[in-house]
Amino acid sequence: MIASIKHNSRNYKIDLTKPLDISIALQDGDKNVNAWYLDPPKIAPHKQDGFVGKVSEGAPVNFNDIWFNPHSHVTHTECLGHISRQFNSINKKLKQFFFLAELITVAPEQLGEDFIISEKQIKYALGNKKRQAVVIRTIPNLGYKRSKKYSDTNPTYLTEEAAKCLVKKGVEHLLIDLPSVDKEKDGGELLAHKAFWNMGGKPRTKATITELIYVPNPVEDGTYFLNLQVAPFENDASPSRPVLYKIENK
Repeated sequence: MIASIKHNSRNYKIDLTKPLDISIALQDGDKNVNAWYLDPPKIAPHKQDGFVGKVSEGAPVNFNDIWFNPHSHVTHTECLGHISRQFNSINKKLKQFFFLAELITVAPEQLGEDFIISEKQIKYALGNKKRQAVVIRTIPNLGYKRSKKYSDTNPTYLTEEAAKCLVKKGVEHLLIDLPSVDKEKDGGELLAHKAFWNMGGKPRTKATITELIYVPNPVEDGTYFLNLQVAPFENDASPSRPVLYKIENK
């Protein structure tokens, strides 16, 4: 199934039968990815008045309750409502779902006891390219990212300057394989979040940040089309499934 797309006066083709899913699924228990000091997510049959929502235990249907936090337990997409005083819903702010995207792989730089993604690295990786979305894969990039326990590990983060650089390049949608674009313990400064959403000026209300993705190593750096879909939750963040499509011709 080949789709032809015209974007900024250029024609592209993508094969819709070859999606590259870069999300991490939610699963019950300790094997799930986790961050921000929360207990593991729970998926269990609903129990009420003697009813147990499990076919193998006599119920007509499987009927599970799910407990999770999108920021901690699953690939999620967030809007500026994550840090704004006013309520802003990702379900209201994200209204377009297809974007021209650039996938880049970055080896974090050491800064004291921290590992960072710097402005210099962003500039080098993107060059003069103008993209609606940027997908950042950090290395090392092993499968453990799908189940890593990030709490109290001081993960890699973006510098404020790196976030500002993305804004200057017109990037509206940032996707990254980390639990946050900011330092785990930063005293609530959230410099990269604030810079990306331009909270010190005119807020970028349509911009989004997607965290806890996983891009398999066989997926090569380069230009793709991104389909970014979120579950329709009226919340600052929602579980999401970002999918890349390789461009067949450029």
